[in-house]
Amino acid sequence: MMHVVMVAAEAAPYVKVGGLADVLGALPQQLDRLGASVDVIIPRYRIINLRQFSFARLPLPEGLNFDVQISIIPGTQVRVFLLGNDRFFDRDGVYVDSTTGMDYDDQADRWIYFQRTALEFIRTVLHPVDVIHCHDFQTALIPGYLRRLYAGEPRYSQTKSVLTIHNIGYQGIFAPETMFRTGFDAGEFQPTSPFEFFGKLNFLKAGISFADLVTTVSPTYAREIQEDNELSFGLAGVLRGRPNPVIGILNGIDYDVWSPSQDVWIRATYDERTASDARCQNKMAVLHKFQLDESRLSKPLLAMVSRIDAQKGFDLVEAVLDEILSEDVSFVLLGTGNRDGETRMSHIAARYPDQVGLWLGYDEGLSHQVISGSDIFLMPSKYEPCGLTQMYSMRYGTVPVVRSTGGLKDTVQEFDPHSGQGTGFTFSEFEASDFKDAIDRALSVFADKAAWKTLMENGMRSDFSWTHSAAQYRSVYQKTLIGSEIHKSTSEFGIS
Repeated sequence: MMHVVMVAAEAAPYVKVGGLADVLGALPQQLDRLGASVDVIIPRYRIINLRQFSFARLPLPEGLNFDVQISIIPGTQVRVFLLGNDRFFDRDGVYVDSTTGMDYDDQADRWIYFQRTALEFIRTVLHPVDVIHCHDFQTALIPGYLRRLYAGEPRYSQTKSVLTIHNIGYQGIFAPETMFRTGFDAGEFQPTSPFEFFGKLNFLKAGISFADLVTTVSPTYAREIQEDNELSFGLAGVLRGRPNPVIGILNGIDYDVWSPSQDVWIRATYDERTASDARCQNKMAVLHKFQLDESRLSKPLLAMVSRIDAQKGFDLVEAVLDEILSEDVSFVLLGTGNRDGETRMSHIAARYPDQVGLWLGYDEGLSHQVISGSDIFLMPSKYEPCGLTQMYSMRYGTVPVVRSTGGLKDTVQEFDPHSGQGTGFTFSEFEASDFKDAIDRALSVFADKAAWKTLMENGMRSDFSWTHSAAQYRSVYQKTLIGSEIHKSTSEFGIS
């Protein structure tokens, strides 16, 4: 049985900041169903409710400077380990200091400690391990540690490393003197080395350079970051220089959590047959929650559940919203992020108190309610590695309007009213006028109830489960373990 250990900064339902947590909550379970032995390692944050998730302290060999809590995901054999050290993780936030809204000052040291601790725990307790699957920059030094610090360690002699890039915009770039605290030979910090990036230490670059396999979360994003230096934030050449290409495997969504027929968060559950009446009830609930006039029930309700920052396309949202609202639509936003962006969205909401509802923050239950009760879901992202909410929205019969980039391009097809084919509305250029045109097309079809019903049903029938994606991960694990070359033309992974 293949033994896979996933190491990450977050995992649902224990701690969630973004889509990474959803992946770590769902993928291990699906791999378990496919016959792999899977463990998950994340930090023991203060905000994790140990009692709620039945964690118990794990006895450890003497001499280790961390504690470990263990739990098992119900209905699976997946073990979840929380590595604890109060100095680094007994805090209110995960990545950001809640008092300043900025990254913690010791961010580099926190993740260096976590990675080295994870490797010591795996070596002493979990061995033998076939694959250590690392996620994003917070764990990207692990492939380098395996190659350098543990090169002669028998317990890691057969272990391969896989690094998944969930968002290459976050690379873990730190001052050069950080290299002295990593445990690597400081003499390796040289121009063009795996560690150096414009005079600074780059965790993600090191991971890309040392990992046996690098994946990312959609086929289109894999192509984009290897071809476009801007979209790769300067790492396109490093990605292209690998002996094996970057493989794009589309994320799935957890149908046990995101299922309109059994969703505990929404007012009325439904399937394709009962969607119309139930979604009307859910829309009424959303209008009430956001304190909008319920007389607007028949008007199109546009929605976003998003981090508020430039990457998510809020420049375009702000540019078109006044014009869109003049067409007598409603708009609700659930999200948090850049404080300047929050302020600008608050000003718009204040100008349109009867049409715009704003909820600054994140609420898991409310996100389900918004997606189940809105008509049109907006995702005008500047770039989007995969995106999950467009898949959630289609699953719930809410029609997405997206920019054709990354995973959005891989999951949403333009609707053709004549053929009845397609699942949403798309635009290519990152321009306000193109975004507005896509929204107008959506509103035009919304007025045609028969066409809109077809469009909704197309989305609800789309299969975005983890089944296929997990099988792809298992396949690349196996290829990596036996040293089989993975070619760029491997259609199995959606690479052309």
